[in-house]
Amino acid sequence: MTSGQATQTTENIRNFTLSTEIFHQPNLDIYAQMAYIVLRSFPGGPSLPTLSDISQLGRMSTKQATRALQRLAELKVLPHKLFRQMIGEFSDDRLSWGAKGLLTYLKEHPEAGIGELSELSSQSGEDEHSIRRALTELKRCGYLEDYPELSKLVKE
Repeated sequence: MTSGQATQTTENIRNFTLSTEIFHQPNLDIYAQMAYIVLRSFPGGPSLPTLSDISQLGRMSTKQATRALQRLAELKVLPHKLFRQMIGEFSDDRLSWGAKGLLTYLKEHPEAGIGELSELSSQSGEDEHSIRRALTELKRCGYLEDYPELSKLVKE
């Protein structure tokens, strides 16, 4: 083996520590456990694995990887902001199109309150109940973290 090959081989070896508590989480299936292992094997910071990386390395489909990450986010094993960064808001199949549309509006108008959203309901053909339902959906899935005023209005 040449010294170049030895260098290349040692660069591909990484040591990481993995708590075994993930295997004792009662609500995690094998896909969520594998997604967690893949996530832990990447260094922190800017070099996050992509959804494609997780599905490939975890030997699962993209849909299974997405659901595994959703489960980790629901159980707060994975921070929701990190989850959103990895899959994107519009790949989250837990959200209805109405909730995704409202989220898009909120991103463009972060100071929007319930009064403004109620006024918009008359322009969109949606009633206030539909908007409240979309807000509830966004809160349940962790998307109202950046909108604390709207989050307070949602009853769970």
